[in-house]
Amino acid sequence: MLQIEAEAILALIPRLDERFDRAVEILRDCRGRVVLTGMGKSGFVASKIASTLASTGTPAFFLHPAEGGHGDLGMLVRGDVVIAISNSGETDELVGLLPAIKRLGLTLIALVGDPASTLARQSDVAIDVSVTDEACPLQLAPTASTTAALAMGDALAVVLLEQRGFTEQDFALLHPAGSLGRQLLWRVQDLMHVGEQLPVVAEGALMKDAVAEISQKKLGMTAVVNESGILIGILTDGDLRRALQKGIDLLQRQVKECMTPHPKAIDRQALAAKALEMMERHAVTSLLIVGSEGKLEGVIHLHDLLRAGVA
Repeated sequence: MLQIEAEAILALIPRLDERFDRAVEILRDCRGRVVLTGMGKSGFVASKIASTLASTGTPAFFLHPAEGGHGDLGMLVRGDVVIAISNSGETDELVGLLPAIKRLGLTLIALVGDPASTLARQSDVAIDVSVTDEACPLQLAPTASTTAALAMGDALAVVLLEQRGFTEQDFALLHPAGSLGRQLLWRVQDLMHVGEQLPVVAEGALMKDAVAEISQKKLGMTAVVNESGILIGILTDGDLRRALQKGIDLLQRQVKECMTPHPKAIDRQALAAKALEMMERHAVTSLLIVGSEGKLEGVIHLHDLLRAGVA
């Protein structure tokens, strides 16, 4: 069965000819929406292709041909392009839509199994997606034919994506709820702690004040700045443990005696995914954010990335 469907897809390759190129050109230049329609199994294929087009930068939706004949043709407006899918090319519900499509002056692209069918003849571009055999042993259930139509629709979508210069960033904008969207849309400035949430002490502060700051802000660290607000170090829970292990009397020491100088920092405009990569590479759970001249602006913690779904 899989061999039959695989052969059906491979047989499409020689059909990526001037008709395919013309269909891509029409879709690329479409100033309206791309409307996919098909009945039965072809309808499910049409719906999937519409979804793929929409998610890759080509506004598209599915129109059920039976509902179209009962008022849903009102979804169509001048400037739209219709892609109709039918193996026979004689599906009553699709053929019944043709007069209305023509009256609106819409361009019609057909993915059809019979190049001599009514749908093929009435279309502006007819792409042959016929198959020699269905995978169904009875040659009745649409199997290889729907696979071929779906593959051709995907080919149109991918070529359009490339011609539009559609990028990962564009994809993320259309998929804000997905993991890629979270990785490419969230920036450090969207998640960082600032103002009263930012743990910070002066380099001359006593360790007892730094410990209080760490405890109050609950990020397991505090930034250390000089009198000009320039970041010079970081004091973490780990620094406290290491100092205690050395038997140092912490509370009366100054922060600058126990801090880690030159802490890892990142720009506020950096992607949150970049912050995660730096944390993993340097085995730290916090990154400080610095602006011009090294001034402290904020801090981002691993937990912030986890809550945002970046990690």
